[in-house]
Amino acid sequence: MLHRIVTLLLVVMLLAACGGTGATVASPSPAAESPAPAAESPAPSPEAGEASLEVETVTEDEYPNTITIMTHDSFSLSADVVAEFERANNVKVQFLSAGDAGSALNRALLTRGNPLADVFFGVDNTFFSRALEGDIFESYAPAGLEQIPEEFRLDPEHRLIPIDYGFVNLNYDKASELFAEIDDPEQMPLERLTEPQFRNAVVVQNPATSSPGLAFMLATIAYFGEDGWLDWWAQIRDNEVVVVDGWSTAYYTNFSGASETGTQPIVVSYSTSPAAEVFFSEGALEEPPTGNIFPPKAAFRQIEFAGILKGTPNLELAQRWMDYMISPAVQNDVMPQMVVYPVLPSAEIPDVYQRFAPLPPEPAGTFSSNAKNSILGMIHSATAAPLTPVAARRARVRLPAPSSRMRASTSDCQSRTIIG
Repeated sequence: MLHRIVTLLLVVMLLAACGGTGATVASPSPAAESPAPAAESPAPSPEAGEASLEVETVTEDEYPNTITIMTHDSFSLSADVVAEFERANNVKVQFLSAGDAGSALNRALLTRGNPLADVFFGVDNTFFSRALEGDIFESYAPAGLEQIPEEFRLDPEHRLIPIDYGFVNLNYDKASELFAEIDDPEQMPLERLTEPQFRNAVVVQNPATSSPGLAFMLATIAYFGEDGWLDWWAQIRDNEVVVVDGWSTAYYTNFSGASETGTQPIVVSYSTSPAAEVFFSEGALEEPPTGNIFPPKAAFRQIEFAGILKGTPNLELAQRWMDYMISPAVQNDVMPQMVVYPVLPSAEIPDVYQRFAPLPPEPAGTFSSNAKNSILGMIHSATAAPLTPVAARRARVRLPAPSSRMRASTSDCQSRTIIG
C-alpha cells in the first residue's frame, strides 16, 4: 500500500515537472535582485542534464596549498571568517558549488573514492541515510563536538557532523490580496490551499531534486497522516501548484514576495526567510514583507551536516576545517550568512532574527521510521537513472583555476539525481 502511494506521488510530482497536466513547472532563470542572500540559479548551456559547477574563492590572498569544499548553492561564509582560517593554516580555501542539495550529493556519490573536493557541506536529515549508505565520508570527531547538543548529532560514527538547522515551511507574500481577509495567515490550515482562490498560487520544490522540497513533503505526511497526505498533494496538483527543481528558483524567481516578476505568493522556504528580508535590506525595511505559514505539524526541522570525503589528499587540512566549522568563529557567522540557526548553543543570534524568526510552536513530529525509510528509498529508486560510463565521465570535472567558473544547465526531465 505504501509503495503504491509513494509511487503515485512521484508520478504526480515528477511528470508534472515534465509538462503533465495540473501542476506546472517553471524553468530556471537568472535570479532577480532580492534583499535575501542570493544563490545563483543554473545558467543555460548547450549540454542539458548536467548540474552546474562553479569554483569560487572569497579572499584575494595566495597560499601554497589549497583545500576545496563542495557545497550546495546556498552556502555562504564571510570573507573575514574564511581569511582567518587561511592565515592560521597557510592554505587557500576554495568552494565548489554543485547545485541544490540533491544535485551536490549526487555529484559526490558519483565520484566516490576520487573526490572533487576535500570536504562536503550540505547533507541534511532528509538525505542523511543515503549519504551514509554511499560510504563516501571519513570518520572524524572535530574538536568541540561535545558542545553540540546530542539531538543534532545523528551519526555515532562521526562521519557527518551537524553545522546548522532551520525549519522548512511555507512563506507568504503579505502584499498579496489573497491574505487581505485572512485573520491569522500564520495558522492558516494547509487544507485551504486546495481552494479555488489559491489556484496557481503556490510554488514548491521537486522532492526528488531539492532537500527543502523533500523536507516539506515529509512535513505534509506528519500533518495529514500517512493515510491522508497523498490526497492533499493530488488536490493541490489539480489546483495548479508550480513545481521547480530547487529553492533558488522557487524563492528568487517565482515567489512574489522576493521577486518583482514572481507570480506565486506562497513558497516553500524557511521560517527565517521573513527575518532575512529585513536583515539584508540594510535598513530599508523595518518589518518583513513576507510571513510564515506554520499551523501545527506543518514545519519540518532540517539539520545540515558536513563531512570529510574519503580519498582526500588533504586529510589533516580537512580535519582542521571540520574543527573550524563548529567553532564560534563560523557558528557566529551561520545565521547572518546562511539564514539558519547555528548548532552551537552559545553562538550569537542577530537581533532581527530574534524578533522576526520565531521557532514554529509545534513543528512536525516523527512518524513511522519504516514509512520514512520506504518513502526515501522509493524516491531514490524512482528517480535515480543507471550510472552509465558516459554519466560517470560527466560527473568528473577538472577543477578550473579559482578565478574561473564552470556552468552547465540542469534539466529535470533529462536527468535524475541520486538522493536518499
